[in-house]
Amino acid sequence: MRVCILSDSHDNRRLLEHAVEDAKARGAEAVLHCGDVVAPTTLRVLKKFELPVHAIHGNNTGDLFAMHQLAHEPDSVVRYHGQDAAIHLGGRSLFLVHYPHYARGLALTGDYDLVCCGHDHRVSIEPVANVKGGSTWLVNPGTVGGVGKGPTYVLADLDKLSFEVYDVPTAPGEACNTPPVSVHA
Repeated sequence: MRVCILSDSHDNRRLLEHAVEDAKARGAEAVLHCGDVVAPTTLRVLKKFELPVHAIHGNNTGDLFAMHQLAHEPDSVVRYHGQDAAIHLGGRSLFLVHYPHYARGLALTGDYDLVCCGHDHRVSIEPVANVKGGSTWLVNPGTVGGVGKGPTYVLADLDKLSFEVYDVPTAPGEACNTPPVSVHA
């Protein structure tokens, strides 16, 4: 199973839409948003892709009541989890939290195959040695909204636990010409 991991859209609907369109064209079957959506209506642009969207709120919370309402609309693709989320996708255990220092702590527990975060707008993908003697992947996809950095997202293959960092295309239907940065287990 391939998933689109992104964070920090900060109301940039255009870049969020382009990122998910590109990820779906590359085989993404779900979207993980690691916080700082801000206005919940930003996520409405993703409805047309018909992919489940797992979202947490981050530190720029926007309207949490509206986020809850959006997630409970009858045709909503959004699953709003609050400040963090433990989810299971593609036979893997995943955790979403906005803050990198909390994410590192959760990766250290060994309870998850993959821990995803955002907040600092810096792309990073690294295996973290955990207390159970294994390794947990810690992924920060950067900022899909392009706030202070170029807009990026990560496409993860949960079967292989491999990751590719993509620059977000600037126009709909346009593939990004920059080759992805790949990280494999």
